[in-house]
Amino acid sequence: MAQATLTVWKFDTPQGAEEASKTLQGLASEGILTLHDAATVSWEEGKKKPKTRQLASTTGAGALGGGFWGLLFGLIFFVPLLGAALGAATGALAGSLADVGIDDRFITKVRDQVTPGTSALFVMTSDVVVDKVKDAFAAHQPDELIFTNLSDEQESALRGVFAHE
Repeated sequence: MAQATLTVWKFDTPQGAEEASKTLQGLASEGILTLHDAATVSWEEGKKKPKTRQLASTTGAGALGGGFWGLLFGLIFFVPLLGAALGAATGALAGSLADVGIDDRFITKVRDQVTPGTSALFVMTSDVVVDKVKDAFAAHQPDELIFTNLSDEQESALRGVFAHE
């Protein structure tokens, strides 16, 4: 299997990520990419926090699972709201993510860009035909693409962090 990539596509509307997730699933069914797992974040204008959803069709053996997405979204969107009350615990969890290639810069960039009135599609893929994905996503007009490449070793370590659920 090729190197897995964690990709975050940001959209300028709360519905953009959900619409793009349908395109993503179509690309996977056509063999244009291997979809390991995905989740959406939708943040309506005027809401204090975003809604998150794991894509249901990615719950097979390759899926990272709700624990991964819950931890990642918690660190990005909810921990800053909780303040120092969770300091030591979140520091340890953030350290676990950093060990597998998701660092503070990635978390900060996503936190700064996914704000009320926007949405984001978080995707773990491999074997991507980039030109075809780019063409398919052009209609959705993603505002920003943020990505972190994970090596096979980092992906295995990432799965190991959440295997104890």
